[in-house]
Amino acid sequence: MDFVLVIVAPGQGAQTPGFLTPWLEDPTFADRISWLSAVSDVDLIHYGTKADAETIRDTAIAQPLLVASGLVAALALFPHPADAFRVIDLAAGHSVGEVTAAAGVGVISAEQAMVFVRERGKAMAQVAAKTPTGMMAVLGGDPEEVLAAIERHRLIAANNNGPGQVVAAGTLEDLERFTQDPPARTRLVPLQVAGAFHTNYVAHAVDLLGGYARAISTHDPRTRLLSNRDGLIVHDGREVLQRIVTQVSSPVRWDLCMQTMRDLGVTGMLEMPPAGTLTGIARRAMPGVETFALKTPDQLDDARAFVEKHGEGGPLEGNPTWRLLVAPMKGIFSLAPDQPAGAALTPGTIVGNVKSLRDDLPVSAPHGGTIVEWLVEDGDPVSPGQPLVRLHPAVSTS
Repeated sequence: MDFVLVIVAPGQGAQTPGFLTPWLEDPTFADRISWLSAVSDVDLIHYGTKADAETIRDTAIAQPLLVASGLVAALALFPHPADAFRVIDLAAGHSVGEVTAAAGVGVISAEQAMVFVRERGKAMAQVAAKTPTGMMAVLGGDPEEVLAAIERHRLIAANNNGPGQVVAAGTLEDLERFTQDPPARTRLVPLQVAGAFHTNYVAHAVDLLGGYARAISTHDPRTRLLSNRDGLIVHDGREVLQRIVTQVSSPVRWDLCMQTMRDLGVTGMLEMPPAGTLTGIARRAMPGVETFALKTPDQLDDARAFVEKHGEGGPLEGNPTWRLLVAPMKGIFSLAPDQPAGAALTPGTIVGNVKSLRDDLPVSAPHGGTIVEWLVEDGDPVSPGQPLVRLHPAVSTS
């Protein structure tokens, strides 16, 4: 049996009062949190141990707290980060968890992540404060009826987390009317967030974050990384960051992320702290996949055993020197004409496309380069994140 491991990072609403307390008993963990507190100018130790639920509901506090806890816990799980890339097949994060995941697989540094998420949280909080808005999970019900009811009440389906869980977002008045006229056979759960995130209510924050993103240097992911926008594998570091920016006002399609996980044959999902939300969704939507919610440090030995069981390493491990172009999704690869080994590509050249039942997506060389070796042939079936071609970079990239 082939084993496939995905590491996931939760989004806002997963935080609970005092969740960092047991972790801070480790002096190394405490020192690292203190450092990220200094970088982000947020007292993460206080908010992770002493603050109440309403305080850490504040977006400007919750987002740095979530990203820092996930990154430092990952270092506790993998004291030598290079070891992680030899066993992790796939990484993903839900909403702000995408920042955690991006830093975890080397797209940006932990310090860059903390500055970015600090500004992300502040910008989203400021925009959300202009209009009283919120989010509410809709559990159960007929999917089409749920989406129709959300639209009828002038709300937006901001998160689609798979069968039986859609998150509606909008003004507090519209959410209140929704609770008085819910879809049949559903349960409504208000979320601990401060605004209607992933909707046009916070679109102004995208412009601000886009400016910051242009100043951040990136690297390509060290393992396959999923995007919330559409569940595709994204291997260009610059595109990863651009997607994280626009994701602020775009719906989270965690359902499509889980579909890609199924396409890859994921057998084990490990969720970083504060864990429980995404593994809970997976238990309902991905039957047969073993899950592990890492909540406290006394679970670390068991978590390492879980990683050892499921982690066999993805196709990107061992390829740090060459720029790889990878398949964004499962499908059939078609090669573009006149792309032999040795051909020089200008930035943006289309080298082929991947076609599935759902989409037909081009594969381009965003930075250009010289074709060193084709790893697939025209008409080959490919899996998400499978390397297609090696390129020798035309210029040094960051």
